[in-house]
Amino acid sequence: MAIVQLNRAHLIAFPASCCLDSRTPNITLFHTKKNQFSIIYERYRISSFTTGCGRSVEHVILTGCHADTRCFPALALVSLRKKDTPPYDQFVPTDASFSSSFQQKRTGMNRCQEPGQGEEQEEVTGMVCQEADLKDGQMKEVTVGDQTVLLVRTQGQYSAVGSQCSHYNAPLVKGVLVGDRVRCPFHGACFNVRTGDIEEYPGLDCLPSYKVKVEDGKVYVSIHKNSLKLTKRVKEMCSRVPDIKHTILLVGGGPASLICAETLRQNCYQGRIVMVTKDTLPPYDKPKLSKALDLDSSHILLRTSDFYQQHGVEVWTQKEVVSVNPADKAVKLSDGSLQRYDQLLIATGCSARPLDCPGRDLKGVKLLQRYEDAKEIHNSGLGRKAVVIGSSFIGMEVASYLSNKAASVAVIGTSRYPYERSLGPEIGKMSLHMLEEQNVKFYMNDGVTEIQGEDGKVKGVVLKSGRVLEADVVIAGIGVIPNSDFLAGSELEVDSRKAVIVDKFMRTNVPDVFSAGDVTSFPLTIRGDQRVNVGHWQMSHAQGRVAALNMLKKPTRCESVPFFWTVLLGKSIRYTGYGEGYTEIIFKGKVEERKFLAFYIKDEVVVAAASLMFDPAVARLAELMATGQIITKAQAQVDDLSWLQM
Repeated sequence: MAIVQLNRAHLIAFPASCCLDSRTPNITLFHTKKNQFSIIYERYRISSFTTGCGRSVEHVILTGCHADTRCFPALALVSLRKKDTPPYDQFVPTDASFSSSFQQKRTGMNRCQEPGQGEEQEEVTGMVCQEADLKDGQMKEVTVGDQTVLLVRTQGQYSAVGSQCSHYNAPLVKGVLVGDRVRCPFHGACFNVRTGDIEEYPGLDCLPSYKVKVEDGKVYVSIHKNSLKLTKRVKEMCSRVPDIKHTILLVGGGPASLICAETLRQNCYQGRIVMVTKDTLPPYDKPKLSKALDLDSSHILLRTSDFYQQHGVEVWTQKEVVSVNPADKAVKLSDGSLQRYDQLLIATGCSARPLDCPGRDLKGVKLLQRYEDAKEIHNSGLGRKAVVIGSSFIGMEVASYLSNKAASVAVIGTSRYPYERSLGPEIGKMSLHMLEEQNVKFYMNDGVTEIQGEDGKVKGVVLKSGRVLEADVVIAGIGVIPNSDFLAGSELEVDSRKAVIVDKFMRTNVPDVFSAGDVTSFPLTIRGDQRVNVGHWQMSHAQGRVAALNMLKKPTRCESVPFFWTVLLGKSIRYTGYGEGYTEIIFKGKVEERKFLAFYIKDEVVVAAASLMFDPAVARLAELMATGQIITKAQAQVDDLSWLQM
């Protein structure tokens, strides 16, 4: 930040990240403490600055607004309040239109009144507790007006933010507080309790933050009346400046591309952003597809079309990139057209692995990959005989969903129990029993040799054991394949599974080409930078952010801890870490009672954990892993889990 002395005022250069989302340049006056101050636009704090001069700042007067980009102007005039300082009228810019606006703002304000007092009249303030009620590291829900607020005490100071996770509205008070951030107990999103900013995913938005005052041993929280019903906050973003020709191309329409685009705009990248996706929809909440197959598309979109338009993000649906030419910095689309780029993100995810048995092309054989697939499975399964091939996460969630909708549901698996390799036989056996209680039939240690049909439609499934299962619809959930075939001949490196190889900065081996999400093979911090491919929704978000920051030459490593969840019959199994190669499982609670915490052990260390009805244990373990703590087998073995601070 550049500061230039100008008599009794300062000209301050604003960083490019200061953005607003309105076309009007009118700015509200404000009051601050010492040499720190905040920009207030329509009573919402935009950003904070320090004058560096040690004097108190009374006003900031903006000299105008760039209507095209909706960004703050480059200069602001700041009046310093001292006894020998003239009234701030003398520092009003000469621009007539802005001076008029300024005077209108000032009208009715008593010369002796501190700026901001009128603003306080628009706030609702509540005394929420005594100062001694909370100790450091504690939090509680309080109510101000009609709004539920999360009140937190850390390092002797109180702060207040929204009480619900911006992902699926989970109550954060049931989560985990470590330092200045709270982790959601359900799906692992993290928020800074001082600013409300999201620091770990899933989810897109931040929490609203509120003013806190401690006076005479009492804690007060103030909320502006316009914010009383807000539960989430979109970070400030800029838009595109047409004159800037630099283009960032995002290939893929999942969370990695979306978070990348948003992070670019949050850091005031004002070039062109183009997102290309094969889907008929812009980015949507894909994990919901296997849990609630009949959702309306409007209920799963992550952002509205207006959002993309407002922030200058082009979303090209039903388009596919078929080749990449890094030498020319261009991609070829399926319609034969070329699109040039300056920087490229490969975030194409994975495709459902197709069946390779006879009959796989019959009508009624389904893969769950797109929104339309989910709708088709729902409609074709109602009152019909459904067979699910595959007993891992997608297959089990689909079987769970259809259990009370289809005439019958059968699941075919190649192992003894569902999830046996990933979660272990005990949890697999429990899951099997849960669905058996809903009349789902299991055919384990078996496989499919043929799908039979009649008049082009599926009729039955022939198992390796010789049994034939009647079927009106067959859903295959037998794994995924990275979508990287279009990179052939591009010199981008892929591993043996065809996942795109990246470093911790999400850079590929080709300059200006990045990759993020399920399609990548990346070094995982908690496993000593072992190269892994993790198809988690949360990790795709995190990698999209890291890719964007590194595109902007802001060196940032991907240090996220994997976090995953699956839902069966309304019950969620939560998972964190990376358990591949585990040699032992230590259980707390009882799996058969469907309330447990499982520690996965490798080389005398906890490498992953899973739980059911044991919140917020997995969230706590994820946070411990995120801070670099090693959790030993000995810790997992003790009966006393006080070290988890549950």
